[in-house]
Amino acid sequence: MTGPERRGFVTGGTWCLDYNLSLAEWPAVETASRILSNQRQGGGAACNFGVGLRRLAPEIPVSTITLCGEDDDGNFLRGVAQDHGIDTAQFHVEPGLTTHRVMAFTGLDTGSRTHLFEAESADRLTPDHFDFAESEAFMLHLGLPGTHAVLDAPWQDDENGWVTILRKARAAGLRTNLELMTIGEEELRMLVLPCLPHLDYLVVNDHEIGAITGIETNRGGATSHDAVLKAARRALEIGAMTLVVVHFPQGAIAVERDDETAFQASAEVPATAVVGSNGAGDAFTAGFFCGLHRGRPLAECLKFAHSAAAASLRAIDTFSAIATIEECLALADEYGWRAPLEIVGSDAQSPFAQYDTKD
Repeated sequence: MTGPERRGFVTGGTWCLDYNLSLAEWPAVETASRILSNQRQGGGAACNFGVGLRRLAPEIPVSTITLCGEDDDGNFLRGVAQDHGIDTAQFHVEPGLTTHRVMAFTGLDTGSRTHLFEAESADRLTPDHFDFAESEAFMLHLGLPGTHAVLDAPWQDDENGWVTILRKARAAGLRTNLELMTIGEEELRMLVLPCLPHLDYLVVNDHEIGAITGIETNRGGATSHDAVLKAARRALEIGAMTLVVVHFPQGAIAVERDDETAFQASAEVPATAVVGSNGAGDAFTAGFFCGLHRGRPLAECLKFAHSAAAASLRAIDTFSAIATIEECLALADEYGWRAPLEIVGSDAQSPFAQYDTKD
């Protein structure tokens, strides 16, 4: 695998202000619980990927496209971008809007997370905010469907605004990747399936690939590695992607359109090192594309990804524990790696044949 001729990334979509709140345990209904800590930090797919990538590989240029309000939270987010050397020329500001903010609760007893959000500025983001005419970036990293009211709805002749943005980016010479979040399976399918013909890459978790393809990837409370492989192959049939990557707690699988496949178990992170899992998926994606941008082999890209995700677990926020990729790799080696994945793999079926690009 060789590196791209174009350089760098554009991150588009969700920038939100995360209020990271820790609780001793998740409270029962009709009870009160003390908040143990409250940390204010940037969040959202465009923020987490962009900042994470800059921390992993400061030589890779990153710009961003988003919308926030002219308020303290918006000023804070622009400061996060600027502090990390991210180009904010298209970090749009609209007076009178409330910047997208998230109450991100973590129960310290189990590490479980619950996010409650207000998305006024995210809901006002439209495809018209996105201009790729001058971009020389390699790829657009876009997200999050289900969080942006205008983009989730039909836009002109397209099924939704996400499709419009992806089409614009590819027409300008950028490759595309779409970041997802945990929403209902039916809503996820409705929003994402129309986007697949306009994607070059898809990096998702086991739940998301199962929702997209209609293949059950969780059996008996555990991820089925064979089912994940089936679902990844099925996604390639449905969409235009050249590469699908699926991650889950035990490891990750990458499948290219020519069926070249790589498997990599995850780092064995000790429980005592885990502070929070917010943003671990974003860190994984940033690590993977750091490796891809550097022209590393597919299996090594997965190792980059797991190392970045492992490092991110050391903080309650989404990116402050991410270091350079070399430091993350050293940390993962220190933790040790899980046993290699056992995968058989076979043909897959899906109820979404109308999206199939095969004859």
